[in-house]
Amino acid sequence: MLELRHITKGYAEGRKVLTDLSYHLPAGDYVAIMGESGVGKSTLLNLIAGLDTPDSGEIVIDGAAISSLDDDAATRLRRERFGFIFQAFHVLPHLTLAQNIALPLLLNGNAADARVVRMLEQVGLQGRGDHFPRQLSGGELQRVAIARALIHRPKLVLADEPTGNLDPDTACEILQLIRNEIKANGATGILVTHSHTAAATADRILNLTKDGLQAATPGGTA
Repeated sequence: MLELRHITKGYAEGRKVLTDLSYHLPAGDYVAIMGESGVGKSTLLNLIAGLDTPDSGEIVIDGAAISSLDDDAATRLRRERFGFIFQAFHVLPHLTLAQNIALPLLLNGNAADARVVRMLEQVGLQGRGDHFPRQLSGGELQRVAIARALIHRPKLVLADEPTGNLDPDTACEILQLIRNEIKANGATGILVTHSHTAAATADRILNLTKDGLQAATPGGTA
């Protein structure tokens, strides 16, 4: 499903965060990526999502290099097949919660059906579909963003610290929801987290270091 081929990425001041990174993630795999702060975990997600471009190397989705797609094709790929859960919520303030969650369905030409109501229930916001973002706390806004990312049953779910604003009990429920949606839809998932508890909900844990992505060892630092 996802292949990273010799990815290198640095910043203007010359600091390299990813160097010659290669990895293959098959369809249906759900992995957690851990590592020290500043090692490039969020940068890697942004590259996979097409929100940034590598200095060198290729990112391949279902056999097609993202760099080979024109803007329209790349936008269509992200809209139809990707689900993003990032630390910034990007909830639209002029839309209700239900409208925010339904947005990916509408953009893909699908009806906003009963799944929106069900997703509101699954993130603990039942009965609040007509509310606006200004009426929500930070943790509630995060749950709206998570519901929106999953509503269209994406084939690639990218989650960057998705429970950072949630209390432990709610975080546990949301992590289980993310896992259930990934498995039910035969999707591939990548969870970036500092939390060992969150990482344990994935199929396996990878550690990102300057030497690349490696399987975490039991009792290791990943």
